Amino acid sequence: MTGETDLHTLIAQMRPMLDPEPYVFCTFANRTFQDLVDYGAIGLFAETEGTTAILPVERARELGLADAEWFRRITLTVHSSLEAVGLTAAIAAALTKEGISANVVAAYFHDHVFVPADRADDALDALRNLAQNSS
Repeated sequence: MTGETDLHTLIAQMRPMLDPEPYVFCTFANRTFQDLVDYGAIGLFAETEGTTAILPVERARELGLADAEWFRRITLTVHSSLEAVGLTAAIAAALTKEGISANVVAAYFHDHVFVPADRADDALDALRNLAQNSS
């Protein structure tokens, strides 16, 4: 399965789903990917400055990091191609209109949008409206 590339189809068919779990973005200079997987990391990225991990708040708390800003994940439940053009921009524009920051992670099957936890419901509404208005 290669995923959808047509922007109109992607937006019209997406069904944003809010994960009930809060997450934090953390960085580590001296932890391996395996160390962080053991803490329930749902995302890992190697950067020059260190490894970024997206951790559930409860697991970050075990590392003394739960005071970082909390985010909620919205999964765009449409299989988007990694070669699709414009989906991230459309999502960002819809959230920008509402004054909501977005951190987008593209995985193989879906895009995941991390938004500040206190604005998660507003973000979900904005993305659902985007989908409904493009049908």
